[in-house]
Amino acid sequence: MTVSTTPLAIGPHAVVPPVVLAPMAGITNAPFRTLCREFSGGKGLFVSEMITTRALVERNEKTMQLIHFDASEKPRSIQLYGVDPATVGKAVRMIAEEDLADHIDLNFGCPVPKVTRKGGGSALPYKRPLLRAILREAVTGAGDLPVTMKMRKGIDDDHITFLDAGRIAVEEGVTAIALHGRTAAQHYGGTADWDAIARLKEHVPEIPVLGNGDIWSADDALRMVRETGVDGVVVGRGCLGRPWLFADLVAAFEGRPDRVRPTLRVVADAMVRHASLLGEWIGDEARGVIDFRKHVAWYLKGFAVGSEMRKRLAITSSLAELRAGLDELDLEQEWPAGADGPRGRTSGNNRVVLPDGWLRDPYDWAGLSEDAELDTSGG
Repeated sequence: MTVSTTPLAIGPHAVVPPVVLAPMAGITNAPFRTLCREFSGGKGLFVSEMITTRALVERNEKTMQLIHFDASEKPRSIQLYGVDPATVGKAVRMIAEEDLADHIDLNFGCPVPKVTRKGGGSALPYKRPLLRAILREAVTGAGDLPVTMKMRKGIDDDHITFLDAGRIAVEEGVTAIALHGRTAAQHYGGTADWDAIARLKEHVPEIPVLGNGDIWSADDALRMVRETGVDGVVVGRGCLGRPWLFADLVAAFEGRPDRVRPTLRVVADAMVRHASLLGEWIGDEARGVIDFRKHVAWYLKGFAVGSEMRKRLAITSSLAELRAGLDELDLEQEWPAGADGPRGRTSGNNRVVLPDGWLRDPYDWAGLSEDAELDTSGG
């Protein structure tokens, strides 16, 4: 299965193949981006965790670490979250003036309560004038840096916003749009609506549109491009515990049939490298291994590993302990059938937590101030 694609243009940056790593809180830090980039041969675009504009402007210590990029990361992509146009403008100007990144992505897709209750993430596009004000500040402040945005279909099936938001983005000079084909209420449950992605592509032909949702394999990515006409894909949960998915994506878009099907030995080596990179990045081996614990189940999905060993590996606190536990497994196991399927969070049909009266008027955002800005980045 092949598709005809052209390089994805993100401002002056040509992304080949047109594949983007989705920002994921607590996941897409510099170590994980390094792993994914290594498997892809440096091809594609890899975006940071969500950075809160208030925390960036205040130079929060954790946030300043999260925006650290490896020297080999080009272009450097930062995703920003904010609800106050002035604060977003300050953050974007800081990035541009201090050369902190080469590309800025704005988050209007996060469905988690701590974000939506402030009017941010996937709640924000409902307030059309607020969305416009934020985009205008960002594009103006960015200067020559390209500004893109990621969003969802809307808050729920009764409050769909993606077509209006797409038109506003074009009018305000946004370079590209990524759409996750779910509402905020769906979180990560149900099936992504690829028809909505196709509708957005038709609605805003002036700029590239990227599709996101239910891309579990390289062939899924090709199918999305073929069925929706999008200019590229954004891959999130499909690469959890599978950074080599980016090697598959490169092969698929280059028309090659080869796919990575690692043995458990190869997977174990990747796990140790991932944990080691985290330790180097944090500056403490034990903390790096502890941070890695959440990845263990994703890496081992489908392999014959007993529950007691899984628990043991998920509480390790040193590289030696992690390696020793992995070495007790049958490392010659082949890649298991079904391990390419869904992974990560699948909850759906959630009540979206919103500010009081948020849905009364999509054109009134009076009363929302810079106090609504979160002061921490990442997870």
